[in-house]
Amino acid sequence: MKGWREASGSRQSSDSVSSGTPLVIDRNLSSSTIRLGRVQPQAPGHRTVFCNDREANQLAKYKGNSVSTTKYNVATFLPKGLYEQFRRVANLYFLTISCLSFTPVSPVSPITNVIPLSLVLFVSLVKEAFEDWKRLQNDMTINNSSVEVLQDQRWEATPWKKLQVGDIVRVRQDTFFPADLLLLASTNPDGICYTETANLDGETNLKIRKALEKTWDYVTPEKASEFKGEIHCEQPNNSLYTFTGNLLLQKQTIPIGPNQILLRGCSLRNTEYIVGTLIFTGHETKVMMNAMNVPSKRSTLERKLDKVIATLFGVLLCLCLIGAIGSAVFVNNKYHYLMLWVNGDSQQFNPSNRFVVFILSIFTLITLYSPIIPISLYVSIEMIKFIQSTKFINNDLRMYHSETNTPALARTSNLNEELGQVEYIFSDKTGTLTRNLMEFFKCSIAGVTYGSGITEIEMGAARRNGVNVKEVQKPAHTSREKGFNFDDARLMLGSWRNEPNPEMCKEFFRCLAICHTVLPEGEESPEKLRYQAASPDEAALVTAAKNFGFFFYRRTPTMIHVRESHIQKMGTVEDCKYEILNILEFNSTRKRQSVVCRYGDGRLVLYCKGADNVIYERLSSGNDELKKVTREHLEQYGEAGLRTLCLAYKDLNPDMYENWNEKFIQSKSALRDRERKLDEVAELIENDLTLIGCTAIEDKLQEGVPACIETLAKAGIKIWVLTGDKLETAINIAYACKLINNNMKQFVISSETDSIRDVENRGDQVEIAQFISDTVKNELRKCHEEAQAIIHSSSGQKLSLLIDGKCLMYALDPSMRSTLLSLSLSCTSVVCCRVSPLQKAQVTRLVRKGANKITLSIGDGANDVGMIQAAHVGVGISGLEGMQAVMASDFAIAQFRFLTDLLLVHGRWSYLRLCKVVSYFFYKNLTFTLTQFWYTFQTGYSGQRFYDDWFQSLYNVIFTALPVIIVGLLDKDVSALLSKKYPQLYKEGIKNTYFNWKVVGTLACFSVYQSVIVYNFAVASSTTGLTSAGKMLGLWDISSTAFTCLVITVNLRLLMMCNTVTRWHSISVGGSILAWFAFIFIYSIVFVNKGTYFTIYVLMSTAYFYLVTILVPIVALMGDFLYLGIQRWFYPYDYQIVQEIHRHEPESIGAGLLEVGNQLTPEEERRYAFALLPREKSKHTGFAFDSPGYESFFATQQGVTVHQKAWDVIRRASMKPKR
Repeated sequence: MKGWREASGSRQSSDSVSSGTPLVIDRNLSSSTIRLGRVQPQAPGHRTVFCNDREANQLAKYKGNSVSTTKYNVATFLPKGLYEQFRRVANLYFLTISCLSFTPVSPVSPITNVIPLSLVLFVSLVKEAFEDWKRLQNDMTINNSSVEVLQDQRWEATPWKKLQVGDIVRVRQDTFFPADLLLLASTNPDGICYTETANLDGETNLKIRKALEKTWDYVTPEKASEFKGEIHCEQPNNSLYTFTGNLLLQKQTIPIGPNQILLRGCSLRNTEYIVGTLIFTGHETKVMMNAMNVPSKRSTLERKLDKVIATLFGVLLCLCLIGAIGSAVFVNNKYHYLMLWVNGDSQQFNPSNRFVVFILSIFTLITLYSPIIPISLYVSIEMIKFIQSTKFINNDLRMYHSETNTPALARTSNLNEELGQVEYIFSDKTGTLTRNLMEFFKCSIAGVTYGSGITEIEMGAARRNGVNVKEVQKPAHTSREKGFNFDDARLMLGSWRNEPNPEMCKEFFRCLAICHTVLPEGEESPEKLRYQAASPDEAALVTAAKNFGFFFYRRTPTMIHVRESHIQKMGTVEDCKYEILNILEFNSTRKRQSVVCRYGDGRLVLYCKGADNVIYERLSSGNDELKKVTREHLEQYGEAGLRTLCLAYKDLNPDMYENWNEKFIQSKSALRDRERKLDEVAELIENDLTLIGCTAIEDKLQEGVPACIETLAKAGIKIWVLTGDKLETAINIAYACKLINNNMKQFVISSETDSIRDVENRGDQVEIAQFISDTVKNELRKCHEEAQAIIHSSSGQKLSLLIDGKCLMYALDPSMRSTLLSLSLSCTSVVCCRVSPLQKAQVTRLVRKGANKITLSIGDGANDVGMIQAAHVGVGISGLEGMQAVMASDFAIAQFRFLTDLLLVHGRWSYLRLCKVVSYFFYKNLTFTLTQFWYTFQTGYSGQRFYDDWFQSLYNVIFTALPVIIVGLLDKDVSALLSKKYPQLYKEGIKNTYFNWKVVGTLACFSVYQSVIVYNFAVASSTTGLTSAGKMLGLWDISSTAFTCLVITVNLRLLMMCNTVTRWHSISVGGSILAWFAFIFIYSIVFVNKGTYFTIYVLMSTAYFYLVTILVPIVALMGDFLYLGIQRWFYPYDYQIVQEIHRHEPESIGAGLLEVGNQLTPEEERRYAFALLPREKSKHTGFAFDSPGYESFFATQQGVTVHQKAWDVIRRASMKPKR
């Protein structure tokens, strides 16, 4: 290939360019760039690619095909990694303290602060390095993958990273495309190939791509080497489903669209190989353009934690100010024997300059009191969250869906506790509340309705009205194909020929069989052929056509083959070919799809299917009765919870079609605004349509949805449904889900009113907008006033709001937004129908920011991504609409009903555990710092340290680190079954009961009390404590004793905070206390140059030491013990009441686990077996020391009989209901 060898040397640097800033120089382009997130397309102009000519493309300096997804490299790891760590305020604070500890004013050794900070940074950087190393390995694997490139008229295996724009490659079956390619030729007939886009959007159904007819012959290397085309196309962008470009070949301009583009990351299927030319490479490919990080989310607890740390810093400053003022006052020349000012060497205690003393004392005390802010807090929380998500949520068999072999997946560990505080859930309907398994159920043709089945929604509505409806049982021998649940003999087996309008029936069936983009796969027989469809709806419609006798069995780029039965007469079968001239594709703006086809006899027909409101706007005048009857049928189907589509057709005049087709080709060739121009051209032909009828497809509710919604409602969670369906369908689905009921006051704001329709019929867009705006404003005001009246009345009636997308568009206007928000928050449930993806995100953002409530969005499709990312927590359902929602989510589950376990069990446990972890860190560090603070008053406010440097360094890192992590992982107030049995327990998380200023203030009071007890007992008793040699105890003896009491006290206090105490709790607490003794035994004899030499051995030779270490923790914890006892007896939390109710019931081990049987992999079977093993029994579920009458909740499991106390019998009797 020309230019290959000459260019190879000068292009070696292209690999390195891929990680830099995009720099592309094209002809007729400006060098300026427009920044769109991480995407940097060139503007203005287009890209020019010379195919099979490296030398010509050399001038443009296109990016190489090497990609890098790593965050760091060898040179940037340390500086960038440290920068990331010091962006955290706490780490920056400790860096400052560490720097201060190197100055002369510091009373502590630098190691006191440097070692803990270094340890924290080391752990964090190792974690970052490990994650980046995994990314690097993945990049190397991808970049070194091999593909065949055309060189000198032969195919040569070449690594992906050496590919360049314009190269011609051959990709074989079941391999991935190395870059974004223009499809030139394929081994399949007519230049088509099949691709799977699962890596791109999660969809496993195959997509068809077709090469341009002019390039079909470039299959062999000899022929491909002759290809010398020039491509003019759009600049690199992140739009996966669009492409605009032209191919200049042999002086002809041929339009290129998405159907000719093969995207990097997709794989080739059912095709031996294809030949293509590279258009976008490396980081300019569409998949890499889409590799953006999901918006960073921080939990509410983390944000409140920042406030607590800021408060701690305020307390630190107050302590420093008190000490600094005391120091400035204390220094005086009368204390000459202290030698405060000797030879002018230091200004720190100069009596003649008290202001300098004050300033220097502040810096001294800041370093002394710095442990008040826990350095290991963030690392501990991250570790706990990570284990919670990877070991608990991901491995929970209660959230495992055996049918699809799909477990729950926590895609982030930052939001575990946020799951325990959700107040509003925003849910999609299709595929989220429903199964997304579409079944053709009913239809209306020429004003006659067909289908006799009864939907779940209809049965639910009948039951609400007191009518007992039994589902008709079909005969056992009756077999229905998946996607077809139609029951009406009038249309089956050719009986439609006897209907009043058989010609319209024929048009209806042909529209179903022709107007689609479905791909047939397998043998061309009705029993063995499978349909690959972009959506379950399309597959259901084509399956229905097959069952009616119009069997679509083959597709080429220009032809559809349909085997039609009973056309001429009963029993006849005829293979028909329909030439597909144009496809006007469906999108969320058009809400319709059209196909222009030519019959074998030359008839030109446009078939169109789409949403009823879109089709009705484009119908020809006349046939009013048919339109009216069909609209009534649509409303009936909607009330039955069915998804509806309208079908229409139009016979085309050949001359008119030729004129229109020229405009269509011009629009298709446009490089700018191609989509808009195609939509405008489509409007020219999609008019004066003749209505055929409508289809009704049933999408059944997922298993357990009504029960799940009812449980979540009892938990205080308000659920909103945001759907694109019609109002009637949405209402009935809401009834079936138990989201709304007849006892609720329902506010309905709809644009489907007679007055609005009259204005719309006049066609004045300004008048329509003004009228709807005024109507919505008045309705909102009226509903809001009525809602407030009901709320303030004593009726206690619940409210619900139902609003459609058109009205919502006006209600979201800034002038009405506050009224809409106030009305919505007053309602127990809200249903928004006919809403766009943007409106879903807007509504979610409105509640999140306007009401300042914790929100959760759940959906399963690409149209739910905006909503999922707008909420505090995003949950994706891995359903049948691809994995776009899952890839944008924070958590992924297979079924809506699993929300119960995710929120009420894991969410509540995580919230409860992390609240205890944060509270305990605050408590233990404040207690430690206050003991040092009390010592300041006896040292002339000089900043003398009370504890040894190593004591202070290892207090957070070793002596109190492990127990709090165990609590964060294993603490459990009630079992999973009781969490779901009593969903009201969840309300404590919504109210943030366990982490508020009251909780923090209470712990601060106990910290003050315990620090006073520990310090004063240790110091006061030192005057009478004597060593075995008869000497008085010194500073290091007293401080070691006080530190021993402190370690024992704070560790035992943690046990008092626990609801469950397992052997892991006991091991961690006992191990932490033993670690202190092991350390001091070694430390006292190793560091001989310190005052701590042999300290512990001297202390342990005295009775005083044993007496103090036993009595001080008991006295210090007595206040906590009494407070917790009084609180539990007289002011119990809800979970404590539940504990009392079920105190004698053994926890069901393995309850709720799914019977997954042989569908599990060996690893899953092992996990399942482990889940069934007897677990660690809790030794108690109250607080650490059993108060009188507080039996162990699990005593009966252990076979231990607890004797009744007199006061306990009286208390129990007082709790019995009076008769």
